[in-house]
Amino acid sequence: MTEKRKKTSLSRRSRNRKARDNGVKPSRTPERTRDGRDAQALHRTKRLAATQEAARAAPLDVDRLAEIAAALPPIRRADPFLAREVLRYGDNPLPSREYIIETLERAGRPLKMSELASALEIRPFELALFERRVTAMERDGQILTNRRGALILPEKAALIRGRVQGHPDGFGFVIPDDGGPDIFLGPKEMREVLHGDRVMVRVTGRDPRGRPEGKIVEVLERRTTRVVGRVIVEHGVMLVAPEDKRIAQDILIAPEAGRRSRKPKAAPGDVVVVEIVEPPSKYAQPIGKIVEVLGRYDDPGMEIEIALRKFDLPFVWSSAAKAQTRRLPDAVRPHDQKGREDLRHLPFVTIDGENAKDFDDAVFCERVGRGFRLLVAIADVAHYVKPETPLDQEAYERGNSVYFPRRVIPMLPEKLSNGLCSLVPREDRLAMVCEMFVSPRGKVERYRFFPAVIHSHARLTYTIVAKALYEGDKTARETVADLLPHLETLDAVFRVLLAARKRRGAIEFETTEVEFLFDDNGKIRGVKPVVRNDAHRLIEECMLAANVCASQFLAEHEHPTLYRVHEPPDPEKIAKLREFLAGFGIELPGGDEPSPKDFTRVLEKIEGRPDAPLLQMVMLRSLKQARYAPDNAGHFGLAYPCYTHFTSPIRRYPDLLVHRAIKAVLAGSQYTPSRPWEEIGAHCSMTERRADEATREVMNWLKCYYMQEHIGEVYTGTVSAVVPFGLFVTLDEVFVEGLVHISDLGADYFQYDEVGHALVGERTKVRYRLADRVKVQVARADLATSKIDFHLIERLEGDA
Repeated sequence: MTEKRKKTSLSRRSRNRKARDNGVKPSRTPERTRDGRDAQALHRTKRLAATQEAARAAPLDVDRLAEIAAALPPIRRADPFLAREVLRYGDNPLPSREYIIETLERAGRPLKMSELASALEIRPFELALFERRVTAMERDGQILTNRRGALILPEKAALIRGRVQGHPDGFGFVIPDDGGPDIFLGPKEMREVLHGDRVMVRVTGRDPRGRPEGKIVEVLERRTTRVVGRVIVEHGVMLVAPEDKRIAQDILIAPEAGRRSRKPKAAPGDVVVVEIVEPPSKYAQPIGKIVEVLGRYDDPGMEIEIALRKFDLPFVWSSAAKAQTRRLPDAVRPHDQKGREDLRHLPFVTIDGENAKDFDDAVFCERVGRGFRLLVAIADVAHYVKPETPLDQEAYERGNSVYFPRRVIPMLPEKLSNGLCSLVPREDRLAMVCEMFVSPRGKVERYRFFPAVIHSHARLTYTIVAKALYEGDKTARETVADLLPHLETLDAVFRVLLAARKRRGAIEFETTEVEFLFDDNGKIRGVKPVVRNDAHRLIEECMLAANVCASQFLAEHEHPTLYRVHEPPDPEKIAKLREFLAGFGIELPGGDEPSPKDFTRVLEKIEGRPDAPLLQMVMLRSLKQARYAPDNAGHFGLAYPCYTHFTSPIRRYPDLLVHRAIKAVLAGSQYTPSRPWEEIGAHCSMTERRADEATREVMNWLKCYYMQEHIGEVYTGTVSAVVPFGLFVTLDEVFVEGLVHISDLGADYFQYDEVGHALVGERTKVRYRLADRVKVQVARADLATSKIDFHLIERLEGDA
């Protein structure tokens, strides 16, 4: 037996022993062919593929469903998901997973495989495929096999499925699939798993803090298969310290298996990608092999390379997607324009940032009587990216484009995102247009959607439009002279839409974004704020109006879609916010359920105060995070009863789905994606959060790198967050945040006041709270953790 096979055998025995120790029968190992494949599964897969192909070739109708159901045993006709199974498997549908679970629940006791098959009247020729389905359900943790070989439901055995969330200090939690409270895992339990793994746990008691504590019964899925980290060598042994600190175990690198090993050569300090070849166990740390050497830690762009792999961001196009992209035309063809309204004579313009390359939207406005005719043209991505094609699958996996400093990871290949779909100037482009007639009061009185071909007349920036419209800059006005009357009309419709927004009570937080400045070698040389002007708001209001029309259009036609949902805040958070604001002499009206208008009134009260940005931040944190979902629950922040995303299909997958749904309604049909709408919404919400986390980490690393050259320098700043272990301070000049540790606050014991966002000295009664002004000295900037530490010099304002 080779060394590799010995390890595999030992690993399997270890897993099986652990399962038996916890009262669960280990999974059976299927018979395999000489080339390592499951022989029976291979045969069944061929049969299944043929059946599925036949099912796709014959679309399901009511008569056919009735005919197939009539041929099934009576008990099987009661399966509530029979139609779905027929679509998948044709004339011989299996009982759905849901129906199998229902049957086990109805039995009220564990069932042997033969008993379950009998209860569902599985026919002899279906038995192999049925057993395969049950095995898959066991693999996914939906059912278990006990010591007697009977099938049981995890819930009946007090077992909970979930995902492991690691912590840098070595402990972790299980996030249950059913949304229940998190389950604490001590360091001993965490030795057997990595962050992201899926497990089955049993609650064994409470930890010292009163949280439910669990014991791992079975590892359902090893999700973490590749890790990015830095090479370290200890006593001649090579290890990789993961960049993701939620993985608290170093990866042991297996020795080379001979002189001809193709393992990439890595030196201590190199950043590498490791493939896990042996997962961790109770007595051994994970073992891996280096599959890619990325370079040195301070190489230009390394922070992005690390983030891409750490957050598992797709950034390499599949060969199928590349092939499909090559087949796309380089320009709009005559036959692409058939059935479209020709709007090339209208002076559409795009208004974006200076560095933008993917132009989703173009706008045009003209006066009609006392009101306005506003046209928002959005790139017709759906014309080129058809459902279930390789490009569509890539776009789904990515979910959205990711914008790092100096680099973009696009949702679509550049031929589409920066070329064929981008509404570049002086080129014909296909678009989906929302035509709105806006009253002098800012109400959209009627609208329509239609496909069109447009010709953008100019690529404008927020800066030049603001200078021309709001600053009276002579040079800027001369630059846009031919378009100036149209821009002034756009500004006029913006003003009435903005007034309607204020009457509606939509919440508008003013936040400061930053831009990084780099030298010719790619090294960061500065940080500056990005000033948001009325040109940004002009485009924003036009896009909001089109998005609302899209949501209303689909809702009125009762077509399923993904809504952009922002639910009202929780009463508990409102109570804490109200108590916090009261400490600043501010009252939040509205009782337990304040409206967006109530929040807006508070924002108006604090406008101009020195602590306004920090108060806004606390208000913002009290709100829920927006998400994508097929059930319309309104948008609290924007004060809309119905809202969706329509205006950015180049960079957001939900927008592409909305375009497909609108096109289906216009064609008198219905668009049904291959996955459930709920699943797509959850996935797109996840990819959005993933992108935010990745970009935030890169920005923190860049700030940390920049501050390494400013150790010892003194800055003024504002307390931007208060935590039990200290104060986070944001510096005025460079917008960098760092920590003043609680031990640096003075010779006292400081207690954390969660409601008041403050640290209070027991003896001196000195109080440090959110929004305090302080002077600090830069003490440390650690690239390994992207953390910056400050020493407190003095507090500039506020009472003790």
